Amino acid sequence: MHSSLGKSYWLVAVLCLIAGCAQRRDIAQTLRVNLSPRGTPQILAAYQPWFGKPNHLNVGYSSQDPRVLAEQIEKAKNLGITGFVVNWYGRRDPFEDESYRRLQEVASQHDFSAALMYDESEDQQHSTDDAIRDLQYAYQNYIGPMAPTHGAYLSYDGRPLIFVFPKGGRTDWRKVRAAVNDWAAPPLLIYEDINQRELNNVDGFFAWVHPGRQGWSSDGSNWGRQYLDNFYSKMSSQYPDKLAVGAAWPGFNDRHASWSRNRYMNPRCGRTFEDSLRLFRRYYNDEHPLPFLLIVTWNDYEEGTAIERGMVGC
Repeated sequence: MHSSLGKSYWLVAVLCLIAGCAQRRDIAQTLRVNLSPRGTPQILAAYQPWFGKPNHLNVGYSSQDPRVLAEQIEKAKNLGITGFVVNWYGRRDPFEDESYRRLQEVASQHDFSAALMYDESEDQQHSTDDAIRDLQYAYQNYIGPMAPTHGAYLSYDGRPLIFVFPKGGRTDWRKVRAAVNDWAAPPLLIYEDINQRELNNVDGFFAWVHPGRQGWSSDGSNWGRQYLDNFYSKMSSQYPDKLAVGAAWPGFNDRHASWSRNRYMNPRCGRTFEDSLRLFRRYYNDEHPLPFLLIVTWNDYEEGTAIERGMVGC
């Protein structure tokens, strides 16, 4: 009898977590308390466009549903988020490309921004040609003045931002840079992490969830302070001419992802998000502002970084 009651309790607890009835941290209050009321930095959120594909987790919606996209955008705006930075693979993955097209279209109707995070081709031999071809496609369809909803594409000082997520590391970004410089407004290429090899080819760097020099720990205690300190310190002192995009995250857990490497970062009852959110203040202020801060992520449920439905408290 007691065993049956115990099983029932845990079943209810699991169902409650799935349904979202567990105690949630107030994301809006966390953002309000830890960020400047002057609107700096501008808050963005990384967005995953692949839900609805059979090889990804079923999260209860499709990333191609305009109604869902409109609800997500309005919810993000209410949190002070001004744009989504969307994982994108060019025409290699038609599903994600169509998801992005629909998201930017909906964003244009809701005074919201969208930007591409270009995942490099892993074809080591053709990654440079792939990048040039993919970004030219993006210019024609999403970014350039003839693109149907180009007004919704994220820009800074009149130049569109393209985030670059490196994969194989064989792309010749010098050649890509030369190709995109022919655009009416050459894009700002923002590369993941600080990469000295790409200093002359890109316009800035963005931080991404990382535990720091000590690496991933089994208890998840390395929540990324050392990594963020290092990123902000170098960007503000050594590379002040490069555009810095900071980052904040609620934790990390890829144990349920098909590509899992058993990486875990403890949410610490919401403190991981709060601490990573405010750490940039040690290096930037209203006189020397951080231009952008990227929340990692809006909806990556497979790696445990989603804030879309709030964060479970303790």
